[in-house]
Amino acid sequence: MRKIYLLLILLITSAVSFGQEVLVNGDFESWDDTTTPTGWTHIESAEQESTEVHGGTYSVKHTGGTSDLGQLITGITPGETYTLSIWYMVQSGTGDGSDARLWSKWSTDGSYDNTTDADVLQGPGGGYLDNNNFQWTQYTTTVTAPAGANEFYFEVRTYSGAITFWDDFSFFQEAEGTPTLSITSPTNGASVVGPDVDVELSVQNFEVGATNAGLDGHIHYSLDAGGTVMVYDTDPIALTGLADGEHTVDVWLVDNTHTPLDPPVEASVTFTVTSITEVADLATLRASAEGGIYEVTGEVIVTFVTGNNRNQIFIQDATAGMLIDDNAGTITTAYMDGDGITGLTGQLGSYADVLQFVPTEDPGAATSSANSISPQMVTLTDLENNLDMYESELVMINGVTFADGDGTTTFSSSTNYDISDSTSSAFVFRTNYPNDNLDGELIPNTPVNIMTLAGEFFGTPQVYPTGADYLLSVNEINSLSTLSMYPNPVLGNQVTIQTQGNGTISVSVFDVLGKNVLNKEISNNTLNVSSLKSGIYLIRISQNGFNTTKKLVVK
Repeated sequence: MRKIYLLLILLITSAVSFGQEVLVNGDFESWDDTTTPTGWTHIESAEQESTEVHGGTYSVKHTGGTSDLGQLITGITPGETYTLSIWYMVQSGTGDGSDARLWSKWSTDGSYDNTTDADVLQGPGGGYLDNNNFQWTQYTTTVTAPAGANEFYFEVRTYSGAITFWDDFSFFQEAEGTPTLSITSPTNGASVVGPDVDVELSVQNFEVGATNAGLDGHIHYSLDAGGTVMVYDTDPIALTGLADGEHTVDVWLVDNTHTPLDPPVEASVTFTVTSITEVADLATLRASAEGGIYEVTGEVIVTFVTGNNRNQIFIQDATAGMLIDDNAGTITTAYMDGDGITGLTGQLGSYADVLQFVPTEDPGAATSSANSISPQMVTLTDLENNLDMYESELVMINGVTFADGDGTTTFSSSTNYDISDSTSSAFVFRTNYPNDNLDGELIPNTPVNIMTLAGEFFGTPQVYPTGADYLLSVNEINSLSTLSMYPNPVLGNQVTIQTQGNGTISVSVFDVLGKNVLNKEISNNTLNVSSLKSGIYLIRISQNGFNTTKKLVVK
């Protein structure tokens, strides 16, 4: 009974104090039993954990299945500032990449507010926390209690078959007027492109300026424990000429006599500088060391924009394929399937045994468009035996049978389906991405030829569809599904159009106003465009009863 009274007193005291922690037992050091952390009001599938901990003796091992761990905090003051912080890590080999998130909300007498600060109180951008290669990772955000709010519901969730470890939670009411200093970029442990790096700061409740300006003071910093440098504004600190390797920047606030504040207000970040290594193509990139920063100097073609919340994009060139993983949203340019990208830069890494390229900057506008990539003809056994050779590439597999194809069952999103061909009896076809548009489509009940992306999940080979149009009857192979049209833009008078078919190719060209400006039938794969003025056109191509429309640029 004494422990309950003590927790109640702590909660009431912290709720009415400035600069106080208002979350009870956020470090999970106190447990009623091995499945019940003291002070938490909503507990599902939680276990006391003493091996994988961030700090102290215990953390929470949280097993997924939409499992919640929550605590209602009362005594919230509208208009006051609070900082939420959690540490977490997702166990390797569990879940599917959308496994852990926040689900916190402001409330007024039990009535939840689902709009105010929803994007940060329910995860980065309102999304899932990163599957972080089984490493302790911090998520933190500072928010202001909305008008009328007198409660805060603090909750985390673990989904699917994932296992998440949680520790050192905090919901801290900031002291009014207390100076704060933080480093917003680069993040701790990040790899950044050198040799020049900008360190971005956030300073609150402290006016920075010259010593004779009548303001609060200014900033001191040191690089790698070297000499002190004085800064009289909050602009990014520009570090130049950094050598490759690890560097640490320490920053602190001082008054106008250059004396550090008491108590100290300081921040520190450690990051690794990596120079950009140029590679000519994706095959060279795939053969490079993980963790390095690379620029692909040749053009790569977008084969599939997945439409998922990690902004993942598949790319390919004549040598290999690659998956771009852009969870941070670095790429803001909206690319389309068939667009060309030149000068792509990023860090090479992997997740679930799949090589991934994490972009470090937005490459900018597409350098070409309406490109086509011809898939490699393979069998399922080819993929099983030589997966690395085909990973993230478009492949065509003939004579595929779906085990669930009964004439009535339809596809569902994010689902595995067993497929087979003449060489293999067990393979995974996964509807993995929103833009495959297969949800609700009928599963084929006869053998089909499929064009998909080759991949894997922790060593298990899989293929990923890019659309229903690429599940083709063995008797109705669309010769235009692998159409190639080049050069595009056209620099001369001729453009080459190649397909898998042998029939005559019919071409109709329309200008941007929809006017038909050219009609031709070609049998030698060459279209003469000398009659077209410079500009952008739509070209409709027909062969053997199939049609497709592409963009054509004439220079």
